[in-house]
Parts: sequence; structure tokens; C-alpha cells
Amino acid sequence: MADGDHLYNTYKPPAQDFVRGEGAYLYTENGDKYLDFIAGISVNCLGHNHPAPKAALMEQADKVWHLSGMFQLTEAKKLAKKYCDALPFAEKVFFTNSGAEAIECAMKTARKFHYDNGQPERFDIITFQGAFHGRTFATINAGGNPKYLKGFGPALPGFIHLPFGDHDALKEAISETTAAILVEPVQGEGGLRPLPEVCLRGLRELCDEKGILLIYDEVQCGAGRTGKLFAHQWAEGAEPDIMAVAKGVGGGFPLGACIATEEAAAGMVPGTHGSTYGGNPLAAAVGNAVWDEISKPEFLEQVERVSNFLKQQFESLKDEFPDVVSELRGKGLLCGMQLKKPAVKIRAMMLEHKLLGGSAGDNVLRLAPPLIITEDHVREAVGILRTCFQQANSLEDFET
Repeated sequence: MADGDHLYNTYKPPAQDFVRGEGAYLYTENGDKYLDFIAGISVNCLGHNHPAPKAALMEQADKVWHLSGMFQLTEAKKLAKKYCDALPFAEKVFFTNSGAEAIECAMKTARKFHYDNGQPERFDIITFQGAFHGRTFATINAGGNPKYLKGFGPALPGFIHLPFGDHDALKEAISETTAAILVEPVQGEGGLRPLPEVCLRGLRELCDEKGILLIYDEVQCGAGRTGKLFAHQWAEGAEPDIMAVAKGVGGGFPLGACIATEEAAAGMVPGTHGSTYGGNPLAAAVGNAVWDEISKPEFLEQVERVSNFLKQQFESLKDEFPDVVSELRGKGLLCGMQLKKPAVKIRAMMLEHKLLGGSAGDNVLRLAPPLIITEDHVREAVGILRTCFQQANSLEDFET
């Protein structure tokens, strides 16, 4: 077999083999330069080869790599304190290696809360169509997407899937068995759909009224990606009881976290949950360095400025190519366009022009560049998109 043939065939990567990165660019072995506007799917928030997390990793590598939760995790404690100091609701943190594990912890935390409060029948978790919460058994069932459930046996009980944005269906679905509502403040895989701020506040009020827990999945939309540290912070008074984060919080190193109020997490005592690698000294050292960068007010202000400029440029593309662009999607630098042409074909065309992007549900072209991009990077990306849209309009068979 050729190199790589021994990997599971769960991905279909292009031929490009990236061997080096610098800032917003990736380079192949022969020196070809690509503008990275997907950042490992919202992960490389500080771009490639950023000095701060790199230095933290190298410094920690000279000390201790791994201990497990059997022993004191000093770097993890430091990072947990930073989260809790910055987020009004946050009092307890469980570190994971991925977003799916953070969601698993969040759902277990919610169910255990009700069990310990004398309501074991409260185990149903309400989610919304278009959601993506991970690839484990529980998280694909939480998301409810038939494409991801197919072939993996019967659906697990305990999940109720509702239409996105249907307030009446939500109120009707809540019952004495409801434990929590799980929602992405900005849907990623579902087509870059932000939940309006009034809806986030409404969810908070509804959960308070019904005695259920509110869980935010900020795995993709958190870590400064919208111009706030976390996307729900755009809506004042909409704090969750539990929040799952990952991707950008590690800046490229596998790191996630379940963050909760002390009340919600009270039942998560020794023996109820664990993770061999969670809070790993290497991951936590990098996480601290990433946090120290993305939490700077001037950093977030720059993200907001650049994202506003990017939106303006996208508006111009929409006006210029009405046969290609249907509407703009997303929030901050988790953004894109719903297209009238096949998004996956546009994505492949972008690759030919050395621009990396992604796609999402609802025929959406998904862009999630490093948060360190400048207006010059935006101009470069928009220039390539303009070329791709022109080519798409000129090809008669592009629709198929």
C-alpha cells in the first residue's frame, strides 16, 4: 500500500501535503503557498507557528508531559481559574481532549444534576435540527442528523430534536422528563446559522421558569471567533448553566472543556467521570498561552474590525454575483455564504487558486480563518472568491 492507505477511509483529502505553516498561510513541500481560511475547522485561532503557544509547549515539554487526574494538574488549575474569572456563570471546569468529550461531560452533568435532586426521570435533552455536537454515539444521537446516524444501530433514547427556531414546538416539547436544552449559539455544520440574541435570552428565561438546565455548545463559535470570548456573550443576561468548548481554546493542540456553575456540577464527584488525558500538562500549558492572547481586549477588537470588513466585502460579492450568492451567513469570523452553485465545487475551485475553505449544510461555503488575519488577507481571499465565482458563472455544467 502507498503511504496513507492504512488510514480509515473516513476522509477524502486533496493531494496537497502541507509541511509548514506561518501565520495565515500553509506551505507544501515544494513551496506552494496557500491562504488558510478554514484554520483546521476553527481550531488554529492564532494561525500557524504562533510564538506564544509554541514557547509554552516547548517550555512544558522540558518539565512533565503527562500525569493524569490522579495527581495535581497545576497548569489545568491555572487555566480553569482564568475561565472562571472571565465568565460570570463559570465556577467548575472539567478538561477534555475534544469537543465531543466536552459535550458528553455536559450532558452527563445535566442528567446527574436532576438525579441528585430527586428527579431521575429528567433525562431528556432537547436539541435542534441542523445541530452538530460530535461523532461519538451520544453526540451523533444528540445532533440527530440521519446522515451521521445511518449504519450505527438504533437511535438512543433521551434526545428530542426540534425544528431550528420553532419557539412553539420548543414550549410544547418541554415536559417533566426534560433535563436540558442543548444549543449552539451559532450553528456550524448546520449552515452557519446564528441564534438571535433575543432567542438566547428567551432560552435562559424558559429554562429558569421550567427548572431545566441550559447547555451551550461553543466548540466552534467560542474562543474569540465572533469578536467576544464566547458567542453567547453578545446577548446580555443569557449565560448558560453548562458550556462545552474546544477547537480554538487549544490553538491547534487537542484541548476541550466542560464549564459549569457550581450548582450544576455538584453531582460530578470522584468516580462519576474521568479522562486519562484531560488537563494534560502539555495541553493546559498551550491553553493558558492561547487564552492569554485571545482574551486581550485589543485582540477581540481586531477580530471584530476585520470581521466587519469581511462582511462588507462579502456584501459586495453578493451584489456582484446574484446568480452565485444567495445570502450571507454566520457571525464574526465564523462566516460564509449560502450559494446557488454547489458549495463543494466552489470549495474545490478555491483550492486550485490556493485558498483553503470549507462547506457546511444548506449549501453553505464555510470560512473560519485564523483570528489573526488582516484586511490584506481578506482582500486576497475575496479576490480569489471573485475569480471562482466568475468561473462558476461561465461554466454551463457547473450545477451538476
